[in-house]
Amino acid sequence: MSCFYCEKDQRLLDLMLPLTELNWANVYLFRDQNHRGRCVVALKEHKDELFQFSPQQRDGFFAEVAAVAQAISEYTKADKINYAIYGDLVSHFHVHLVPKHRDGLQWGGPFTDDLPKVLLADQEYEEISQGLLAHLAPLL
Repeated sequence: MSCFYCEKDQRLLDLMLPLTELNWANVYLFRDQNHRGRCVVALKEHKDELFQFSPQQRDGFFAEVAAVAQAISEYTKADKINYAIYGDLVSHFHVHLVPKHRDGLQWGGPFTDDLPKVLLADQEYEEISQGLLAHLAPLL
């Protein structure tokens, strides 16, 4: 099965928008914005498992995951960031970063994708992207 994170094809663009490229990872804004600010951080190199990373790659990647999570938290004023790493269907190593708010959507449990999708106008995606990038820049 081909990998849409490696090929960066329409399958990827149907799910998420490129936000920025970092040293170890590519960052994407999820199109479904049930959790406003939800992003995916994907390792640039195709690896299926964490134990396949070199120590330098692991440390660099997770430092970038932490920076993106902090930017999302600051921008969205989230009470908690949920981190999800699965890979059953898309084995390319990636982390979902999902901002959650106390007394908000799915608080107190795992986030799920079984809710009606919240798709935004292009301008709204642009506003979120610019806000996230403004908070991310000082962290890198």
